[in-house]
Amino acid sequence: MNRQVTEAEVQSQIVRLATLREAIAQAIVGQETVVEQLLIGLLAGGHCLLEGVPGLGKTLLVRSLGRALDLEFRRIQFTPDLMPSDILGTEILEEDHGTGRRHFKFQPGPVFTNLLLADELNRTPPKTQAALLEAMQEHTISYAGVTRPLPEPFFVLATQNPLEQAGTYPLPEAQLDRFLLHVRVEYPTESEERAILLHTTGVPGAPVPQVMSGASVLELQALAREVHVGDDVLDWINRLVRASRPGTDAPPEVRQWVRWGAGPRAGQSLVLAAKARALLHGRFAATRDDVRALAAPVMRHRLLLTFVAEAEQKGADDVVAALLDGVPFPGA
Repeated sequence: MNRQVTEAEVQSQIVRLATLREAIAQAIVGQETVVEQLLIGLLAGGHCLLEGVPGLGKTLLVRSLGRALDLEFRRIQFTPDLMPSDILGTEILEEDHGTGRRHFKFQPGPVFTNLLLADELNRTPPKTQAALLEAMQEHTISYAGVTRPLPEPFFVLATQNPLEQAGTYPLPEAQLDRFLLHVRVEYPTESEERAILLHTTGVPGAPVPQVMSGASVLELQALAREVHVGDDVLDWINRLVRASRPGTDAPPEVRQWVRWGAGPRAGQSLVLAAKARALLHGRFAATRDDVRALAAPVMRHRLLLTFVAEAEQKGADDVVAALLDGVPFPGA
């Protein structure tokens, strides 16, 4: 955005975001943190990987988001026999009945959409997983020597089950790095689970209303990039990411638990996510609280841990917690 953004425009967009959250809440009980992180990914223009056991509403959440946004929505159920052409599309031979001439015509695959649900992405082989790499990074598809742009906005929400590992193909680090956020979907609280039982076993409620257009999403994404990030916050993000690498002046926990730390894309993602969270909360400046809230979702899938960490039952979130405690905020 080249012009100065007025306060009235900011407040108008914030109201739209509140309306979007209310629309999603009509179908989803609880999971406020998960919903917030999905909206942060949408505002930041990044993709999200949702991880949780079956039955927690991951697919329903993504479908509800698709209905609330006036965007084209498609779902791909990833299976071991899925081929790249099943995602990207393929060329078909057509015949002109008038002239009898034959020609190849490209038939777009389901990736040509605005909101793509990649359900159980880790159930398909690496060859098919890699078919999404260019789409996620460049928002284009190359096929038969021709590069085709994808519709904008383009947003991938992938799901995976952390329990069932038999017959699955763990996502390679290069693909994981393309996800802005790794969102953990946890069990609901007792009151939330009771509400789920009540609402899902009776008469179906009203469908999720459409409250936002694709043009509005693009406006919000541009506005999110205008959110101010102070030098102290930027310096802290830079230090956090660099301290995640065991070869640097890292906290002792990092040197013990981490084989490979986060790369520069983690810093970029944390800045964009912090900006998006600030806008979502009605602010036009990112704070250290935004960074703290998003450090784990941004970095947990970008850290490769050691056997020592596995033996001590330490995970990526433990490393992020050590980083937040061991890398002081500038001037604090």
